[in-house]
Formats: sequence, C-alpha cells, structure tokens
Amino acid sequence: MADRSSIEWTEATWNPTTGCDRISAGCDNCYALTLAKRLKAMGSTKYQRDGDPRTSGPGFGVSVHEKDLEIPYHWREPRVVFVNSMSDLFHARVPLDFVQRVFDVMAATPHHTYQVLTKRAHRLERLADQLPWPPNVWLGVSVENAEQFGRVNSLRAVPASIRFISAEPLLGS
Repeated sequence: MADRSSIEWTEATWNPTTGCDRISAGCDNCYALTLAKRLKAMGSTKYQRDGDPRTSGPGFGVSVHEKDLEIPYHWREPRVVFVNSMSDLFHARVPLDFVQRVFDVMAATPHHTYQVLTKRAHRLERLADQLPWPPNVWLGVSVENAEQFGRVNSLRAVPASIRFISAEPLLGS
C-alpha cells in the first residue's frame, strides 16, 4: 500500500493481492515483476511467494492479503486509488469470493475513487454480474496492440460507471 503514489494518473495504490503471470506482449517489461523481485530481496512479507519462472518470477506468486482489505477504511481524506498496481484482481488464482470482498470494500468507502485495471478482460466479463458496481469504481483494460483489442468488447459488457483503456505500453497499432 502506498498512501501516495508517483504514478501520474492516481494518488494512492492499494494491493489486496500481489503477483501475476505474463499473458501477452504487454507483460514483457512489467515494472511490478521487477519490483517484486527487489521487495523479496528486501524481506517484504508480501513478496516472499515465488511465481512460476516461465511466466512470473521471484516474489511474484499470486497471493491474497486479507489484512489489507481494511486499509481504505483508514484513509479519511478522499483519494483516487489504483487497485492492484502489483497484481491483476481478475487473475484466475484470485478467488471469486476475494474479488467480491474487494468490491465490497470499494462500495463501503464511497469517498474514494478506485481505478481497477486488468489484462484479464474475459474473466472480468464472466464475473461482472456477480459483483456490485458502485459508482466510485472505474474499470479499465490494457490494450497494447491490435491483437488485444478484443479486451475492449469485454469492458463494454461491464456495468462500471467509468470505463477506460490503458494503451501502456503501446506496442503496435
């Protein structure tokens, strides 16, 4: 968790899950994968689980962090929060009930604006009707090239009040 963030389009980060696996070319130079390796070496408890070396890496195994669900309740001042800067909430190894609990926290803290970004748009679409969609949750998909443009169709199927596309890194037309 970072109470303040250097990411230019958000104010804070909240990581109730950590870890991921590469699924497309947009993952090839993942900053979170590199950072997780460093955090593991520094002894950070959230980054001690290793991921599959073919798709992930040291300290980047998918993990859920129950205690971190409480963090937004302690932020009194409203802020724009990037959810899971160090993971993908819609990763297949994040249990549905945990995803639902993350959404419940976001719904219970309407003074914050949450930005959720995923490359796993198909799972997002499959789970959409099982999640609350409070107006303070923005949902986005990464589209790094034409091959991944289909993620936009999944995003269109989600009843988020604000939907966005991240073209970062933009690797093709």
